[in-house]
Amino acid sequence: MNERIYTAGLVVIGDEILSGRTHDKNIAQVASWLQVQGIRLSEVRVVPDTIERIAEAVNALRKSYDYLFTTGGIGPTHDDITVDAVAAALEVPVIVHPEARAILERYYADKPGGLTDARLRMARVPEGAALIANRMSGAPGIKLGNIHLMAGVPHITAGMLDALTGTLEGGAPLLAETVGCWTPESEVADILREVEKAHVNCQIGSYPFFRDGKVGANFVIRSTEKDDLESCMHSLCDGLGTAGFDFTPGGI
Repeated sequence: MNERIYTAGLVVIGDEILSGRTHDKNIAQVASWLQVQGIRLSEVRVVPDTIERIAEAVNALRKSYDYLFTTGGIGPTHDDITVDAVAAALEVPVIVHPEARAILERYYADKPGGLTDARLRMARVPEGAALIANRMSGAPGIKLGNIHLMAGVPHITAGMLDALTGTLEGGAPLLAETVGCWTPESEVADILREVEKAHVNCQIGSYPFFRDGKVGANFVIRSTEKDDLESCMHSLCDGLGTAGFDFTPGGI
C-alpha cells in the first residue's frame, strides 16, 4: 500500500459565501470525497470575487499541496472570474476550449436562446487545460496540472467529483473510530494526551457538546493503519474505564 500522505487545498470563491447569503456545503463534501480517494484536505481559504485574491490563494495552495480544488466562479455571469484569475496566476492566456464549446452547443441546442455569449463564457479555460465532465448542467469543470476548477452549486460539484473518482493518485484512506463520554473534556485531557503519545500513528480529536442538560464529548481517533487504530481505541477505552468514566464506543 502507498504509505505516502497526499494532501489537497481548497479555495472557496464567492462574495455570497463571505456575506453569509449562501451557506457553503462544498467544504464537507470535498473533504469527504478526498478522504475516500486517500487524499487529506489540509487547508481551505474562502476568498471574494476578486482576481488578485483568487490568484494569490491559487498560487499559494497549488504549491503547498499535491492537489488544489476551487469551487465557484466558473458560470456565465460577469462576476464568474475564476478562469481569468487562474490564468493570471499561471501566466497563461484564456482561450475558448473547442470541446467545451461543442458540449455547450449540444446542451443549449434545444433551449431558448441557444448558445449565447454569456453561456459561451463557460467554455473559457486557461490555455493548456483539460475538462472535467459535468452530466448535470453541461458546462464542464476544468483541470490544469494539479488544479481542479469546479462549480459552486453543490449538486453540480458532486457530479464533477464523481467524474474525477479514481483519476487522482492517493495514499491510504484515513480511518476513524469514535468514543463518547459524558464528562467535560478537561477532565480527561491527560488520558487523551497519554494515549495519543503512545500511538504515534494516530491522532485523537476531542469534540465537546452540551445535551439533555449534561456536558459530554466525543473523541475521534484517526489513523491510516487499522491495527494502530484498534490498539489506540482499546487503550483509550481502558484508560477511561480505569479512571471511572462512563464511555460509549461509537460515540454519543
